[in-house]
This record gives sequence, C-alpha cells and structure tokens, in this order.
Amino acid sequence: MSSPSNPRRPRPDGRAPLRAEWDPINPGGATSGEHRNRPLRERKYRKQGRLGRVLSTYGWRAYAVPVLAVLTVLALIVTFWGNPFESKTTTDGSTENLSRNPTPGKTIVGAPTKAVQGPVPPAGMLPVGGAFTEKGQGIWHVVPGATPKVGEGKQQTFTYMVAVEDGVDMGALGGDQPFATMIDRTLADPRSWIHDPAVAFQRIDKGTPTFTISLTSPMTTRSACGYTIQLESSCYNGELGRVVINLARWVRGANAFEGDLTGYRQYAINHEVGHAIGYPQHVPCPANGALAPIMMQQSFGVKNRDIFNLDKSDGFDNDLACRPNAWVAPVLK
Repeated sequence: MSSPSNPRRPRPDGRAPLRAEWDPINPGGATSGEHRNRPLRERKYRKQGRLGRVLSTYGWRAYAVPVLAVLTVLALIVTFWGNPFESKTTTDGSTENLSRNPTPGKTIVGAPTKAVQGPVPPAGMLPVGGAFTEKGQGIWHVVPGATPKVGEGKQQTFTYMVAVEDGVDMGALGGDQPFATMIDRTLADPRSWIHDPAVAFQRIDKGTPTFTISLTSPMTTRSACGYTIQLESSCYNGELGRVVINLARWVRGANAFEGDLTGYRQYAINHEVGHAIGYPQHVPCPANGALAPIMMQQSFGVKNRDIFNLDKSDGFDNDLACRPNAWVAPVLK
C-alpha cells in the first residue's frame, strides 16, 4: 500500500521561484566581491529548511525508509491479527467465513481426537427424525438482537453473538429467531453457568464477542470440528472463536435423551459454551443413576463404556451409567 500524499509537503528542493532583484544571501546589499567570497554551503543552508537539507542529503531514501516502515508494521498486523480491512460479520447482511478472528493457541474442543477402532455404539448414532440441510455455504449471518447482562459476573462477563449458516433451510425450525431465543433463555437460566457468581453472559449483535454460537450444517461442522468418528457432533473451535452447533443434532437430538428434544438442545448449548468459557475436558459418569455431568459427552451416550469406546479418556473405562441432564447445576442450593 502506498503512503497517502501530503498536499502541504514543501518542495523537495527547498527553493522558491527566482526573483530578479532579491539577493537571499545579502538582502541589505553587498559588493560583488563580498558576494563571491561567501561560501557556497552558506547559501545552500540558508536557502533550505531542515526538511530540505534531509531530502537533499538522502534523496529517495528519505521517502523509502518511512514507507517501508509502514509496510512492515502492516505486514506484522496481518500476520498476527488478521487483515484489518477484511469484512466482518454484522447485522446488515454481510457475512464471515471460517478464517474470521483466528486466535493462536486455541484449538478445537469437544470432538474425539482419534478415530474409532471397531463398530460405533448405537447410543451415539443420530436418531431418526426431521429433515435438515446437509451442507450450507460455509459462512454465517448474525441473528439481530441483544440482551441485558445475566449473572453476576464477578470474574468475567462473556459476550456472545448468535449466527446461522447461510444456505441452511430454517423453515421447519420457525426461522432464525427461535434458535437465538433458545440460546438466550438457556444461558439466562439460573441452572446454567450463571449459577456461579463468577460468570455472566450478554448477547450482542455489534462489535467483537467473546465467542459466537452458530447453527451449522453437518458438512460445515465436520470442517470446523473434524470428523474422526462417523457420528454427528458439535464443538467449540477456539481458532474461530465459535461454538459450532450441529444442525443434525439440533433437529434430531441424541438417543440418550429419548425424544426430549428441548432438553437435548439445552444440553448442547450448556456443554459447548462450557468449552468456550474454559472447561476443555470431558468428564465421566460419577455413579450409577446419577444425573450426567454437563461436560459428559451425552450426544454419544450416558454410559461410560459407550463413550470409552469412542474416546479413550481417563475415567470412562467402566460400566457406570447416568441419566441425561441438560444443566450445569440441575439442583440449585
């Protein structure tokens, strides 16, 4: 990028137009001998200002060095923070893609990291149910709307946006707003993460959120979350700053919830937002018949053995079985 010109920049040679009867060296009048005896350097420096002397001494380098410095700074900004001139998601119809707001050091959280060895347990398979869009356009639009802060937020208030992938047919779901409303109500419920006074949430639709909660087609979800097992899953992608909710699961739920679609959707929101606010690890069922912890992978089942067969995590290699649960704090004190 070239540096913008400065219309008030002095002439590079520092000289003014010649005037017939003006002597810049001896304005009061001088003999021809005195004039000849004055050093040429004195005439030069009296004629030029400081900028003129610099330009006369260094020539084109006086322009090139500042321009190169500006270009270097811009290159560093693009490398580490992304292109500042790239379009961002807004509520006026513009969109964002998978490269938006990369956050170095953060990775995909929520999906198993290794391929499954052997058959996939039935508990993790997608239930039968309604139709859904298999593949969207890989970009999202923000759903307009904002909320007041919910929760005390003594340590942090997390801001979030709600987005839906372009190309996803939302007709059977009533449009974008019901998805956004479910998220807002779930995160505002005292059984959600705000049961902890340290945490608060606030939905925004302008600016830069802590993360974006996005309803996403299965094929785009596989690109954003990985697909190491042949099961539909959701995740939090830290590089994108995005909670990716799999449309297939949003429409059909999970077998462990036995047809309770609302309960499953509340679980999916709380679980993936949990990853986004700092809970990267999955946890096992602690005791037979207990309510499943919110950070258990309930999309794949509520039995430790089923999950262990998918994701060889510590603590899952046993036969304990829990009951499905949608809440962080299902029993408030």
